[in-house]
Amino acid sequence: MNQCEEIKVVELGGTVGLRELVAVARYGARVEFSDGYRERVNRSRKLVEEWIDQERVMYGVTTGFGALCTKAISKEETARLQRNIVLSHSTSVGEPFTVEQARSTMFMMLQNIGQGYSGVRLAVLEKLRELLNKGVTPWAPREGSVGYLSPEAHMALVLLGEGKAWYQDELLPGAQALARAGIKPMELGAKEGLALVSGTTSVTALGGLALWDMLNAAKAADVIAAITLEASKGIIRAFDERVMAVRPHPHQAGVADNVRKVLKGSEIIEHYQDSRVQDALSLRCIPQLHGAAKKKLQDALATVEIELNSCCDNPIIWSEGADADVISACNADSSYVGMEMDSCCIAATTLAKMSERRNNRLIDENLSGYPWFLIQNPGLNSGLMIPQYTQAGLLNDMRILSTPATIDNTPTCGNQEDYVAMGYNASKKAVAVAEKLEYILAIELLSGFQAQPLLDPERKRGEGSARVLEEIGRHVPVMEEDMFLHPHIEYLRELIHSGRLVELAEEAVGELS
Repeated sequence: MNQCEEIKVVELGGTVGLRELVAVARYGARVEFSDGYRERVNRSRKLVEEWIDQERVMYGVTTGFGALCTKAISKEETARLQRNIVLSHSTSVGEPFTVEQARSTMFMMLQNIGQGYSGVRLAVLEKLRELLNKGVTPWAPREGSVGYLSPEAHMALVLLGEGKAWYQDELLPGAQALARAGIKPMELGAKEGLALVSGTTSVTALGGLALWDMLNAAKAADVIAAITLEASKGIIRAFDERVMAVRPHPHQAGVADNVRKVLKGSEIIEHYQDSRVQDALSLRCIPQLHGAAKKKLQDALATVEIELNSCCDNPIIWSEGADADVISACNADSSYVGMEMDSCCIAATTLAKMSERRNNRLIDENLSGYPWFLIQNPGLNSGLMIPQYTQAGLLNDMRILSTPATIDNTPTCGNQEDYVAMGYNASKKAVAVAEKLEYILAIELLSGFQAQPLLDPERKRGEGSARVLEEIGRHVPVMEEDMFLHPHIEYLRELIHSGRLVELAEEAVGELS
């Protein structure tokens, strides 16, 4: 069981990390509220109600939205305004969020509004929490957001008994899904529709899931690269601690240490240590490239975890001390997460490009010394020829997706929003990039496994590589002639995605960095 799956309950009110988001979104952990969470939400709501009675001007409460912020809204119309924003903003299109992506966004909505700067009734958050805990997942199309509003509006619809939602693996009208789960719809009050759709909740939600998978894949890449290095009879001297010491990047040193750990006790590595001066760069440069990619991912993690514990609403309700105020600003900007996700896409693509090259070395007879495509009787059999085509296609996609989204700008809302961060698109493509990286690594791992019968069968493998290869051998047959490869690629991708690959290596050699 992985570290996220072990978490059964996440209490909101203190600091949470990416692990808690994944536990709720992917593994169904329950969400609870602390007393502090409830207190701060209630405190900000009390102020909003007082200011409405005073007919104070508040953006999105007693005014219209966006370019309509100059339009006054009467005290009697404040609730209707909030229903209207949910209805009018539900305009995203195309394929919907997956269940885990929608749950991740709902979690972020609870985190954002629950910081106590949004002026929303606790009852709204309790209702959203009830949806999460009872497995009612709003249906929300994922295309057409610039960083806020539309996907969140589709989710908010379900609170009203509108829209659509998944319940017990069935897509139902919102009212029906609520009824089956024993949940009553609700009416929104002042500020509440705006708070539900505002902010970068979906940006952080998607980016967080993508980053979790990339971090896991990056560690798995170290293990897979070690298996390939061993299968390639590689020179371990390039991973020497002394080499790392003279260029003291900690992530580079960590990768080298991981490879040495995985290959500890390898008689193959020991036997071929002096067989040549140095290897090709795709083998020799693993610490440098993997290390640089990991640094970028760790930088992103620091940013994302700040966002996880932030209020990205507009306006904010400052309810602390004597300077209570409603302040219109722009914490709803998605630049922080967006730029990090753009960088993460580049980091993941660099990992993928090296993986594809390592794989190519294994399947090329001229480079590996093994039969073409790691199959006996090549010609009659194609062996592992075509999985490298799959890598090439995926890698081309990744390169396209590595073009930064956040450098673009298309003004919206009658030029009231004349600059748009486009962080949502960065996070959305990061999800796709993470999945493609897992598949590319899975194909390299398949080649590393299929090379084993051709590689000095009498010599011991490294402690980590042996454990991983042993487990794969329980599920993937040795290829003696052409076979249906797709199920084996999917198995190996899931082995990576679930974190089980890293767990297997760590069971043998201890924790990897």
